[in-house]
Amino acid sequence: MPTLTLKDLPRDLHRDLKKRAKAHHRSLNKEVIATLRAATAPVLSLDLAAFDENVRRARALFKRPVAARQVTSWKREGRL
Repeated sequence: MPTLTLKDLPRDLHRDLKKRAKAHHRSLNKEVIATLRAATAPVLSLDLAAFDENVRRARALFKRPVAARQVTSWKREGRL
């Protein structure tokens, strides 16, 4: 497996990577790999027309307007 060596890494960047690694319960090496993977992942395009249509269909399922409070209640009950 190829190896990558970083030279002259700024201290603050090193510190931030270590904090992220700790927060994600990973080694520093695995955190750097995960960060590089995320940075080089292909960008997924969003079909806004299809998204809009899905939202319209979902809204049509309700006979009356639904308040955010009701949606939150349903989430707590495990209905959504």
